[in-house]
Amino acid sequence: MTRVSTFLLALVMMVPAIASAEVPLLTGFGGTRDFGSQCLGPNDDGSSHSVDLTPVFPSGIHFFDRTHTSMYVNTNGNVTFSGELPQYTPDAFPVADQPMIAPFWADVDIRFDPTDCEENDGGGGYAGDCHSPSANGVWWAVDAAGRRVVVTWDQVGYFDCRRDKRMSFQLVLTPVPASACAMEGDFDVEFRFQQCEWNTGDASGGEGGLAPGVMDGRRRQMCTTLPFLGETCPGDPTAACTGGFCEVPATPAQSGFDAGNSTDWVEIPGSRTNEIHSILCSMSNVGEPGVWRFQIRRGSVLCPDAGNACDTGGVGVCGIGRTACVRGETECRQDLMASDERCDALDNDCDGTVDEGGGLCGATEVCSRGVCIAPCFEGGCSPGLACSPDGICVDEACVGVTCPAGQRCRLGACVGACDGVVCPGDRTCVSGQCVDTCAGTTCDDCTVCQGGACVARCAPGSCPTGRECADDGRCVDTGCAALTCGAGEVCRGGACVDACSGAVCPTGESCSVGDCYPTGMGPPPPSDGGTTPDMDGSVPPGTDGGGSSPPGATPGCACRAQTATPSSYGALLLVAGLALLRRRRSAR
Repeated sequence: MTRVSTFLLALVMMVPAIASAEVPLLTGFGGTRDFGSQCLGPNDDGSSHSVDLTPVFPSGIHFFDRTHTSMYVNTNGNVTFSGELPQYTPDAFPVADQPMIAPFWADVDIRFDPTDCEENDGGGGYAGDCHSPSANGVWWAVDAAGRRVVVTWDQVGYFDCRRDKRMSFQLVLTPVPASACAMEGDFDVEFRFQQCEWNTGDASGGEGGLAPGVMDGRRRQMCTTLPFLGETCPGDPTAACTGGFCEVPATPAQSGFDAGNSTDWVEIPGSRTNEIHSILCSMSNVGEPGVWRFQIRRGSVLCPDAGNACDTGGVGVCGIGRTACVRGETECRQDLMASDERCDALDNDCDGTVDEGGGLCGATEVCSRGVCIAPCFEGGCSPGLACSPDGICVDEACVGVTCPAGQRCRLGACVGACDGVVCPGDRTCVSGQCVDTCAGTTCDDCTVCQGGACVARCAPGSCPTGRECADDGRCVDTGCAALTCGAGEVCRGGACVDACSGAVCPTGESCSVGDCYPTGMGPPPPSDGGTTPDMDGSVPPGTDGGGSSPPGATPGCACRAQTATPSSYGALLLVAGLALLRRRRSAR
């Protein structure tokens, strides 16, 4: 089956130029940096010799339409299976004859000797023997005991011998035991991003590691005036200067998969834009910033778009949706239902008007730009507040500040309705509400709901350090798999604790029995109109949850989400910039 997928995560506000994630890189593999004993020598565009995968994948990995028993680790942020890849500027997927997995395909430069840098000789082929660098290195470990292959790009710089900005990230390949839900050669892929500071090398049209203003592979650059030559374009001497500017080729990094058959590929959008490095560190497809996980089953990526934000086309918060996996494809399902209007700069009742009506604030306050504040009085305003032209007291730092739709000013900065909110337990904040991301989602026997998406169940020994596989197919803290906690409690570190501990509910709400409710109101009484979901969004054993699992491209392993249920993906908050996730057939 031909499958081309895109992941477009909505950017609520401008993505920062430099991003970092709290996710740690995996260690414990030996070597100078504990990332393994094998590494690339100092080079620009070199590769490893063939790396044998069979200690971890005895029958090889089944990747799209081929099976591979070895791989090549390439300096430029990717691994390939048909041979080395010296190419430093990423081509838009698909790329013919070169199956690859690319966490961050860009012009990485791990040279450190000044003489090597002066020679300006990138060069492909074998990168040379490992020199055990303390930083700016590429390492790998074929961990047979841990059943995984881990490749680490450790604090790497960019061409031309630039180390003022760094990237630190990993690729993790983990085999999946053969079962009714998986076949020999199936595997999971994880990208882990810890430090993200650049996206474009000098030879790819970058400027200081970035590509400001890039569009359609070109960016605007100021021309310079040289003696006898006049106006000249620094990035491309053949480009014409118009009005003191020229357009030069520029191609930032690309992240995703390519089958190498000119047809099948998966890409994280934002690829080849000036925001891709920040997207990779600050966003996620599993609700954990900096971590991206994918399941490869029978050669294909399982519903890679499921669980991501999308636009339903509705009004107000009713336009916020989440993609659901249905028959091997994704559909945009409404995430939040209409509710009573509140003072939060959002259209909660989905009538096209924001913060309208009375009773949103206290008797002596008015709702202004998503905040309940007092009107100006005869003597002015309280210390730290100023009287606005509208006759209301506002934070002095917010005078003259206009925020985008869905945001409000706090201490001079525009913030979203979920900023500062820490939802209890496994709840997630979206548009100022803490919701269960899996409520109403029914997965089949091969998958389990996480982050609003049906993902492959864990297997014993497959969870990361400090975690173990529970009977329900989820990885939980060690000691929690056999522990049953009471209502309003969650298991952390092997002990049941109050789910409200450390929670910070949205404005006007308080935490009770593991969820956020309007202050002064407790949880509603259970309904007798049907089955009541458990705290984790599942239904009691023996019930069908009101849904079914339709047949998909992979027999027995499709997932399906219910319609019109309050749930959400991750920390994507507002309607601005939301895009309908899609699958397309390549025209190439």
